[in-house]
This record gives sequence, C-alpha cells and structure tokens, in this order.
Amino acid sequence: MKIAVVENDKISVKEVETLKLDNKKGALVKVLGCGLCGSDIVKFIHKIAKDGTVLGHEIVARIVDINSDTSFKKGDVIVTSHHIPCGECVYCRHGNVSMCKHFKATNLVPGGFSEYVYLSEEHLKNVAHLKPENLTEIEASFYEPLGCIVRAVKRANLIKGDTALVVGLGSIGILTAQALKAYGYNVIGCDLIDERIEFLKSFGIDAFDAGQLPEDLQADGIFMTSGADRAVDTALKYVRNGGKILVFSSTPHDATSYPNNEIYYRELTVLGSYSPSPTDLKDSLELLKTGKVNVNEISTEYRFDDIQKAFDDTMSNKIMKAYIKVKSDD
Repeated sequence: MKIAVVENDKISVKEVETLKLDNKKGALVKVLGCGLCGSDIVKFIHKIAKDGTVLGHEIVARIVDINSDTSFKKGDVIVTSHHIPCGECVYCRHGNVSMCKHFKATNLVPGGFSEYVYLSEEHLKNVAHLKPENLTEIEASFYEPLGCIVRAVKRANLIKGDTALVVGLGSIGILTAQALKAYGYNVIGCDLIDERIEFLKSFGIDAFDAGQLPEDLQADGIFMTSGADRAVDTALKYVRNGGKILVFSSTPHDATSYPNNEIYYRELTVLGSYSPSPTDLKDSLELLKTGKVNVNEISTEYRFDDIQKAFDDTMSNKIMKAYIKVKSDD
C-alpha cells in the first residue's frame, strides 16, 4: 500500500506492506480521502513530526475487514476522528477531554495519508459514524474539523443573540462563522484577503476587511481563528468590556506579549479550545447533514501522488484547504 511520510522536509509517497487486521478487534479501512488540517501544516513546518511520520486524520473510508461488537459491517463508508478520551480522568471529568492522556495516546494507524488504516474497536464505538448518504466524500471529511469548532462554540458559552466576531477567514474561520450562526448568534467575520471576505458574505454573513470594521462594534465574543499578531490587536479592540476571547489558533512562540492589564481592568475572559469530544463530533455530523454548515467550494482536491503540492499550495495561501483523494471507491 502507499503511504505519505514526512522525510527530509518533504512529504514523500512510499510503498509499504499492506496492513492486515490479523484477528485484532477493530476494522481495516480503505481510505477514500483525507483532508489536510492546519495542524498537519504546523507539524510539518515546525518539524514537530519526525521523519517517517504519516500525518492526516480527517478521513472518509470504506471498511474492508472488521472484527467488532459494533453494528458496522464490511462495505460501510464511515467518518471517524483519531483521538478518544477515557471519560474518567480529571481532565475528562472537567470537560477538558483534549488534555486527557488517553486522548493524546490514541490515533489512526499509521495515519490518514495512507491507502489503508487500522481503526481500533474503541474508535468504532466512540468516534466513528456512517457517512450520511446526502454528503459527498469531501463534505463528510469536514466531520472532525467541524467537531473542533463545535467544541469552541460550546466552550465560549455565549448567550443566544450575542454578537460574535470571527477574526481570520481561512477554512476554520468560514466554518466557525457558519457554526455560530447555526447556534443562534449574530456573526461578523473579518480578514485581510478580499476573496475570503466575499466568500463568507456568500453564506449570508457580514464580513469586512479587518482594518475597516465598524468603529462602534463591541462583540460579546471574539473567535480568533488566525494566529497573526494583528489578530490579537483586533480581538482586544473589538471585544466589549466583560466579553470573551476564544483562541482557536496557534502562533509563533514570540508572537505577542500577554495583555495582562487589559484582561484585568476590562474583566475579559480568555480561553482556548483544541479538540472535540465524541458528543461534539456527533453534533458536527448533524450540522453537515442538515446543511446548517455548508462546506462546498472550501476544499481543493489533489491526487495522492501530488500531496506535496497540496502542502505547498496550502502554505502559500493559493488554496483555502486541500483534500487528498487517496483511493477510488471501487
């Protein structure tokens, strides 16, 4: 089978022995496609992923072999996430599932950018779902990233009718704005790229150049989906006193100083959000299935052998998001 691995600052496609289930509990799946996540880009750029690592986790796949107590069967087309919380540790009990040690230890084997992947029984029982028939493979691949956004929206815990400002309109920002609207908030987006501003407007959501936001805007919640220095300044300028800033992006370690006095004197709440719980993922699939979040025209499809180009085009902002077509569904 083919796998795509990090190797000498490149993504190389290699042939390795095809995985087998070998009587293990779980399933062997044929990966039909896998979305390229921003976290994959970060791991690649900053050399967090060691040589030999198979990145990717936003998969749509067909079950080709299974030994499971679940209702899944051979031939089912599914979506799944890669991490599973234990549900019992101090982090899980406090709702911080993505800090759970078990959550961090679980993963897809060998990774989503592979022709075949092994899913444990735990994956099947907790984070795998049948692909809704009304969703294309590309649409269904947003199951996990949208789950991350659902978690962020929930963690912010705004009041219905509140105003939310999304700072940064990449794929995550576009999804966040739509999810916030679906949950009943008044939403505004901003970016520095005209095409992305107009794209968000096509979903019926107000969007502005970040330097041309209404001066009197006072948002109850700011969702930072950009890690740029300027995004922090924008968040602090437009959040109302007593409001919330939800950080859903990473930045270079020396990007900004900690705005202690603003947080203190203005009684701001600043919180982060990272990865979803199984419940968040289920809610994500419902948003996709019902069309409350529209992911059409966000992804650009690439052949598996062209995965390096997908990384390059994403890093240079030529595209918003890449979807790697791994195998045909024959």
